[in-house]
This record gives sequence, C-alpha cells and structure tokens, in this order.
Amino acid sequence: MLNPVQIISEQDYLDGERLSEIKHEYLDGDVYAMAGASKTHGTLALNAAIAIRQHLRGKPCGVWMADMKVRVAADNAYYYPDLVATCDADDLKPSAPQDYLQAPCLIIEVLSESTETIDRKEKLRSYRQLASLQEYVLIDQTRPWVELYRLTDQGWLHQIIQEDEEIELHSIGLKLSAEALYQDTGLLDAAGG
Repeated sequence: MLNPVQIISEQDYLDGERLSEIKHEYLDGDVYAMAGASKTHGTLALNAAIAIRQHLRGKPCGVWMADMKVRVAADNAYYYPDLVATCDADDLKPSAPQDYLQAPCLIIEVLSESTETIDRKEKLRSYRQLASLQEYVLIDQTRPWVELYRLTDQGWLHQIIQEDEEIELHSIGLKLSAEALYQDTGLLDAAGG
C-alpha cells in the first residue's frame, strides 16, 4: 500500500527552505529536492552571471545565481533557476521578500540530463505565465548551443544561437557572444571553434 503524499503549505515550504541545507523546488504542495551540478554547468552559469552582472552594474536591476527562487503564483510554485534577473522596482525594494522574486524579466537555465525535460516543458510553461518575463534562455552543456524564448508582439519567439553567434538579451539590453559564454568549458575546442 502506498503512503499518502503529505502536501505542505506554501508558508511551511518557505520556512523550511530557509533552514534547509538542501534546496527544494515547490509545486502546489509537493516538494522536490534539487540535484547538484557539474563543473561545466557551473562554468556556464558563472560566465553568464559575470557578463550580466557587469552589464547591470549601476542600473536599477539585479541578477542572482542558483540560490534565488522565482515565485510563479499562477501555479503555486517556487523554482530555483540557474540565473534570474529583475528590473522590477517592487522586487528590488528592501521590504520585498529576500528569498524569492516575483517579477523577473530574464530567466536562464543550464540544461542537465536530469532536469532537461522539466526545464523545457514544465518550467517553460510555468515561467511564461509571469507577466514580467521577457526572455527564457536554455544553455546546453554538451555543445555550444543556446535556445532563447523571447516574448514579442506576435507571441513567444524561439531562436537557436550557436557558437559563432551573439545572444541578444533585449530584456536587459545585453549582447553576449556564445564564444564568451562557453569560454573555459572545452566545448568550443570540441566543436571546432
């Protein structure tokens, strides 16, 4: 016989997460432990974070890596993206919640074998419900390949960026070369770049 699933409240999740040594994502009462990351995953996330942080310095925006949750109220969900940026004044107020954002303009996920399906389907669907979200980026950690989902007047545009191209992040006004993003991963050499 299966044990009944224990559903926890949003507040119990947030309280527990503040004390937990392991990160968990929350989806409508269910809690899921987060997996660790590879060196390549970490390098890609760090390269993106450094470029974005330098670009946003002095602007009324912020960028966070790995430990900042995004709240998707429509799904009663909290996710930990690899990178998240916001330029929303309410998110940046000192009185705003300090452990999650509610109005990100840019979310970046580095794809892992264990989370790729969730990042491509569940999170893509969920994040697109955020009125503030302008771009969702998926970075492949096995080859120089980036997928960009951008909200336009015609709906969500899907674009593929390869190693010799630039990633244009309209949400924060940044152009980043795929070569710079993949620096120090060994993937450019493997791809012939």
